[in-house]
Amino acid sequence: MSRNYIVGFPRIGEQRELKKSLELYWANNTTFAEIEKVASTLKARHWNYQKDAGIDFISSNDFSLYDNVLDTAIMLGAIPHRFQALKDETRYFSMARGNKDTVAMEMTKWFNTNYHYIVPELSLSDNYTLNATKIINEYKEAKALGIKTKINLIGPITFLGLSKRIDRGDTYELFGKILPVYKALLAEIAMLDDSVTLQIDEPIFVKGMKPKVLSLIKPCYDALCTVSSNINIIVTTYFEHSNEATKVLVHTPVWGIGLDFLYGRKNVESLTLIQQSGKKLIAGVVDGRNIWKNNIAKTTKLLENIAQKVAKKNILVSSSCSLLHTPFTLRYEEKMDAEIKNWLAYAVEKLDEVSLVSKLFFKETLSVEEQKALQSNEAANKERQNSQRIHNTAVQKRVSNFTKLERDGVFEERINIQRERLGYKDLATTTIGSFPQTPEVRKARADFKKGAISTEAYETEMKNYIDDCIAFQEECGLEVLVHGEPERNDMVEYFGEQLDGYGFSQNGWVQSYGSRCVKPPFIYGDISRPKPMTVEWMTYAQSKTDKIMKGMLTGPVTILNWSFVRDDMARGDVSKQIAVALSDEIDDLQKAGIKIIQVDEAAFKEGYPLRTENISDYEAWAVRDFKISVSTAKKETQIHTHMCYSEFNDIIRTIEAMDADVISIETARSGNELLKIFKEVGYKQEVGPGVYDIHSPRIPSIEEIVEQIKLLLKVLPKEQLWINPDCGLKTRKWEEVKPSLINMVKAVEIVRENL
Repeated sequence: MSRNYIVGFPRIGEQRELKKSLELYWANNTTFAEIEKVASTLKARHWNYQKDAGIDFISSNDFSLYDNVLDTAIMLGAIPHRFQALKDETRYFSMARGNKDTVAMEMTKWFNTNYHYIVPELSLSDNYTLNATKIINEYKEAKALGIKTKINLIGPITFLGLSKRIDRGDTYELFGKILPVYKALLAEIAMLDDSVTLQIDEPIFVKGMKPKVLSLIKPCYDALCTVSSNINIIVTTYFEHSNEATKVLVHTPVWGIGLDFLYGRKNVESLTLIQQSGKKLIAGVVDGRNIWKNNIAKTTKLLENIAQKVAKKNILVSSSCSLLHTPFTLRYEEKMDAEIKNWLAYAVEKLDEVSLVSKLFFKETLSVEEQKALQSNEAANKERQNSQRIHNTAVQKRVSNFTKLERDGVFEERINIQRERLGYKDLATTTIGSFPQTPEVRKARADFKKGAISTEAYETEMKNYIDDCIAFQEECGLEVLVHGEPERNDMVEYFGEQLDGYGFSQNGWVQSYGSRCVKPPFIYGDISRPKPMTVEWMTYAQSKTDKIMKGMLTGPVTILNWSFVRDDMARGDVSKQIAVALSDEIDDLQKAGIKIIQVDEAAFKEGYPLRTENISDYEAWAVRDFKISVSTAKKETQIHTHMCYSEFNDIIRTIEAMDADVISIETARSGNELLKIFKEVGYKQEVGPGVYDIHSPRIPSIEEIVEQIKLLLKVLPKEQLWINPDCGLKTRKWEEVKPSLINMVKAVEIVRENL
């Protein structure tokens, strides 16, 4: 009898094998056949890891060479016109990354995670046709290995909800056009086996949908469930509760409903309805979003409470969501502190947790090894709860007594002082902060960490890079400079390494988008700053130029949202500790002569709760903590911030409340649409909309950037605009960066002359 279930599994590989293969291919150093070979090896390995752990429901089609939403667009034949002449993998990667002739599709956050998906582009004139090749092939690949998988699909309602209409209509109007393609897909899937389990992911359901969208659920799943009697459909949601949708789904013929009981605790309110319907409940009780070892006793108790409402025979024990959002395995964490490592579980370790929890819940006999694992789990959780490394009473006291929540002076007063002091022109040019991390820089940093080179040799290498960065920026005519951040491995990890209460991994890589992986640090205890973190590097950089050098910090909310956060304290309380530490850093920077300080909140929007009713609480502490972090800034110190791809319409007043002097935003893939809201609300602060897309390898022409600036000037006056790329340049190559920035500066010169 099937007892347990994994929603999905990481695909990048335990040593980032897929990342490395993709990047070799994009650099023309390998063939696509080699990528396919690597992908096949990884899929087989991942399926077998799950099989060996005793997982009953294992996924196929959770693997992707870039992104599952992009794969779904390909499956539906939703190919934007500008890519239709291209073929196969060239088209696929061009849609994701762009090419020298064509801009990429937009990219944005997957709900409130740090994973990014490619935004499908739809229009009423499109004709959608089925391409089931990938889905069918992966099922057959697994079956050839003796593993019968469930097939994962992104559901039609979620697909439409995450897409955009290029003809400016409502994406849900296209429901009638894509549902037949899904039905045709299910007809093909039905021929694969005598019975097939199909997991259809509908995470859009957790956002609390409008009646018009809710009304699509029943006709959608009535239609899909009648395609074939040999397909068992499970509709899965995660990251929050989805009671409105569940009330509808129980009246459709779906076989099962997957719910997240960790991040969507109100899902317990739907249990009686599920029991009455007789459907299977896929109970998400092992955390797929965080890295802390499961408290098996606590989880088993949660399941027993669920079983008071739903018959045990109808429950499958599951991860709360796909394990895509956690690192791969602790196996390679050879340098991590042993005590802290014993508190953690990555994706592979979570497989064993799901298996063990399900055995306990269903009263199966445990092996000797499983009994030891259970005892070890209990001991680790008790040790973590009582550890003196977690609690720092001095930090707790200082943070609770911290009362300076606002910087001095209103914006109108500050900006006049700053403009006089800094003397920058309208359409001032700058960059977001980072410059390309060359192999030489990465090697020097790695060698220093390993002790292979001395502190002096390391600092010389970093300073040489900073010198080169400054020389290039001065040569090309940029007006506000950055030091390039060669000393920083990651915009969060770098700061975490210098804060007490943070832990780090060697191999805790998580996919952010495509081949891009991040290695989030983790917060295990109270946060404090033992000493200045950036002052030495920034004062060195400023000493090498007469131009203004921007200080670069990551903001408290982004440090929080891009870390794995302790689960024994409210997130807002953790964020406040980080903010207080950053306020000390800002004070030290301005005392050292740094006149502009950028406090990046790239992840501010992604931390937003998915349910409207929870947003005001998040905004209250997130804005509070940004303002605490900059509260030490004097009136003449200009505070910048940066935000990544977001829809700003619903948070523009919150951005205003943050009260930064200048905000730079990623807008290059969306024209000036995102910018219009700043005009509509009468936003007073200065704005730096990205004028070219740094996530694509293409080099924008001068003419292209001139046109982009002209579009910006239709929305905001020149006095309010800064000109910059739309994000940091860390992941790009110098041969792309230099001509792009030279073209950007020349474009500004042309526009200024015409003005």
